[in-house]
Amino acid sequence: MSNVPVKEVFKKGKGVLQLTPTWVPRGFNEPGRRLRLHPDDYYTLGMDRGGICERWLGSVTVALNGPKTGPTEGMSFVLADIKTKEKFLFADVVEALGADLIGTFLQNKYGTWPTFAKLYDYDKPLFHHLHLTEEKANKIGKHGKPEAYYFPTQYNSYLGRFPLTYFGFDPATNPEDIKECIRNYDKNDTRITEFSRAYRIQLGTGWYTPAGVIHAPASIVTYEPQWNSDVNTIMENVTMGEVNPHNLLTGCQPEEEKDDVEALFNQIDWKESTLPNYREKYFRAPKEIPSTQKGLTEKWVAYANEWVAAKEVTIAPGAEIKLIDQACYCALLTQGHGTFGVYECEAPSLLRFEQPSGDEFFISESAAKEGVVVKNASSYEPLIVLQNFANNNSKVPATV
Repeated sequence: MSNVPVKEVFKKGKGVLQLTPTWVPRGFNEPGRRLRLHPDDYYTLGMDRGGICERWLGSVTVALNGPKTGPTEGMSFVLADIKTKEKFLFADVVEALGADLIGTFLQNKYGTWPTFAKLYDYDKPLFHHLHLTEEKANKIGKHGKPEAYYFPTQYNSYLGRFPLTYFGFDPATNPEDIKECIRNYDKNDTRITEFSRAYRIQLGTGWYTPAGVIHAPASIVTYEPQWNSDVNTIMENVTMGEVNPHNLLTGCQPEEEKDDVEALFNQIDWKESTLPNYREKYFRAPKEIPSTQKGLTEKWVAYANEWVAAKEVTIAPGAEIKLIDQACYCALLTQGHGTFGVYECEAPSLLRFEQPSGDEFFISESAAKEGVVVKNASSYEPLIVLQNFANNNSKVPATV
């Protein structure tokens, strides 16, 4: 890829890039159909790929989606020209611009944008599963996957069929009972969530889930800032009548550990998964930031961890503000319309699969620090933006 057009687009956007929607199918569960994708397009990649249940935001990561995964599946693109619809692979842009885009700290430490966010949308709850820690993931050449959740009201007029999330296991659980569930994965419905604890989800709040903690997310559209990876181990073999194939249990094991029950069990962070005060430690109520500008409300919705952070920004009808931050980030509009820097912006009501949108942007570190002018062009509705950061924003609250 030539650096010349990339730098021209970057300069024209004054340090802000417009991204196009990245739709990701999954071969399990059912689409909740709340992602604002056209009803005809949920199976556009083919019935054998499953329905589109996720939208990835600011991603340089390929999805872990089986042998038919496309070479750029899950990866974001930069819209270079709205008229011609020419696009650049975001990962290539990150590589070409380096510290000019992501800042010196991230460039020197990771050499790339090390995180992304997603909207996931399942009508049924997800299976009881965990994401590998950095140590375990390195064995298969991947990164670990800590993640945060936020439940945006704008995407959740319908809460799906099971709006409760299982986190971990009851503190009194005997580890041998869980090992027996793993041994019987192919024999009978193990009902592993009988050993877990479910929490009813509150819209407008969130949770932090460390790598290694087993969990079964609710059937709610979830905004998920996460580390730059797509690795998981599914330990629930039947979820609301759907049988989860064996490869979902062992797919992220190194070859020398395949089907080793002890090795699978040891992927669980047992201490954190059985905390008596799990909610107290990992529930995230929003933390409002003291107001600095008329018409601007900001609150942290993902914080108090060493990996990722997120903020929700609300701009009142008719207001124009300067959005200032201390690090680069990816932004998603969930409601309203107006301008975001030099770009027209709007939260979509309905998108076709290949259609560009005006709701997703990546903001360079220098542009974030200088401040992006955002105007709400509506006289009626607020303009609401979600921002996800890596671990280099000094303003993120460190404690609950």
